Amino acid sequence: MEAQRPARIPEPQEFVPADYFRRLEKHELVREGRPLEIDLGCGDGKFLLEMAAQYPERDFIGVERLLGRVRKVCKRIGKQRLENARVLRLESRYTAEWLLPRESVSRLHLLCPDPWPKLRHHRRRLIQEDFLQAIWDLLEPGGEFLFKTDHPEYFEWAEEKVVAFGKFERLDWPEDAFFYPKTDFQLLWESEGKTLQGLRLRKSASPA
Repeated sequence: MEAQRPARIPEPQEFVPADYFRRLEKHELVREGRPLEIDLGCGDGKFLLEMAAQYPERDFIGVERLLGRVRKVCKRIGKQRLENARVLRLESRYTAEWLLPRESVSRLHLLCPDPWPKLRHHRRRLIQEDFLQAIWDLLEPGGEFLFKTDHPEYFEWAEEKVVAFGKFERLDWPEDAFFYPKTDFQLLWESEGKTLQGLRLRKSASPA
């Protein structure tokens, strides 16, 4: 008989839902009275940690499916003693569409997701009508969805999908609008002469 592997013990900074197969309640994610921000695909955690340090009055959850990255980010959160940041090990689309509570998120960040450049892979891109509807449902009235990519064709695709969706208000997003740290990917691409394009979208406070 094959010996069972011991259960993995999560890091203290890892958020582990009691049930992955139901939509969570807001109080399970965020302390009362505090805005919640989600970083989908948080990678090495650079953006997540800098945001949490800059905005101690807000709670942050990074979503990352790779266990090694989750462990590293959790250790960095602990080392920096950030009490307002945690990491959820899960796939981004599932998290947005099925797990997070509706009207619970102040800002949702999607930075440099896989552009899936080949035509036959476009269906794998996160920015699709169903995903935009999920984001709309998650955001509080007045909440924002912030998207960045270095892939020009994916940016055009995202713009078209947002226009077709028709519910978001597009806001200007100058570089000095507010504190917004650069990811390691962004720094690397900028060092290679590439530029990132971004969409800042707001859910109107009144019904669309």
